[in-house]
Amino acid sequence: MKLLLDTHILLWMLTDNEKLPQKAKAVLSSMDNDLYYSTASIWEIAIKHAAHPEHMTFSGKQLSGFCQEAELQMLPVKDKHIYALETLKRMKDAPKHADPFDRIMVAQAKSENIMFVTHDSLIPYYMEACIMPV
Repeated sequence: MKLLLDTHILLWMLTDNEKLPQKAKAVLSSMDNDLYYSTASIWEIAIKHAAHPEHMTFSGKQLSGFCQEAELQMLPVKDKHIYALETLKRMKDAPKHADPFDRIMVAQAKSENIMFVTHDSLIPYYMEACIMPV
C-alpha cells in the first residue's frame, strides 16, 4: 500500500520519537508499504524553521535530506492536487481547520489514491476514504 505521511508522523518516524503511535509504527514498518513524503512537508518545516529556529531545529533542506537517507519517496505538489482541494468533503459541524499544509496533503492523497497517515484529530473530519488515522 502507498502511504503519504503527515508532517508530524514523518518527523516522529525520522527522529524515533515516542509520540509515534504503535499503530503507526506497525504500518510504517511493514515491508508491504511504500512510504511517501510531500514537498508540502518540506515547505511547512522551512517556514517553521525560519520563524522559530529554536523550536524547529532543522531546516526544510535538512528534512529533505533525512527523507532521502531513509529512502522515502517524494510526492511533489502538482496542479491536479491543487484542483483536488476543491473536491474535499468536510462535515458541516466539524471544528475549524485552517492548516493549508494538511489540506494539500489530503488532496494529494485523494488524487493519487494514496492513504494519508495522520495523528491529527481534525483530519478525519474530511470525509475522504484516503485518510488513515493512527
